[in-house]
Amino acid sequence: MYHVMFDIDGTLVQSNDFDSKCFVDAVKEVIGISLDGNWSKYKHVTDSGILNEIIISHGLQEQEQKIHNSVKEIFVSKIETHLQQSSISQIEGASTFLSQLRQRSNVSISIATGGWLESAMLKLQYANIDFEDIPIGSSNDHFSRTEIMKLAHKKMIGDSKHPISYFGDGSWDKKACENLGYNFIAVGKGVEHHQRIHDFLSIDKAMQYIGL
Repeated sequence: MYHVMFDIDGTLVQSNDFDSKCFVDAVKEVIGISLDGNWSKYKHVTDSGILNEIIISHGLQEQEQKIHNSVKEIFVSKIETHLQQSSISQIEGASTFLSQLRQRSNVSISIATGGWLESAMLKLQYANIDFEDIPIGSSNDHFSRTEIMKLAHKKMIGDSKHPISYFGDGSWDKKACENLGYNFIAVGKGVEHHQRIHDFLSIDKAMQYIGL
């Protein structure tokens, strides 16, 4: 049995640029702090993890829950507005690849994203990716990417031990996989790695990297 896990932004959906802008704008609107969008400098590159670090670094812990709720609400609203006004594309071949994996009796699938669940579901929906039967781990579950990934796996198959492959596009994805012992497969050009696909049209190569 093989377990295959996917990131969303830049991996399944072409959403990195507007997602980052919506997050930066939401934080600015709520607490008046301008971010530069260099996410690699944060310890936990997730929506809740980045926001936690900002709150702590600016001594705003007493308002933590209020800030989280407000930023998340405004961010999700901005994401939805963008999606209603602009088209969004899935990474080429993503739906077909997911469909092929679903047809295999020896494969289970999950999604692990550093984004909040509400925005993740919107992006998948507008990109026409069917996720109805795929459990999703998100920033709603934890601020740590490794914990999100472990929870996504557990939501799908409990505590069973199977080889796990993770498709992601960021250096933080690669680092999390190294920490967890997952088989990392890079999508696109965002991170250097010996296992890389440009998109999911490279089905044979993607299957080979999983071990199928």
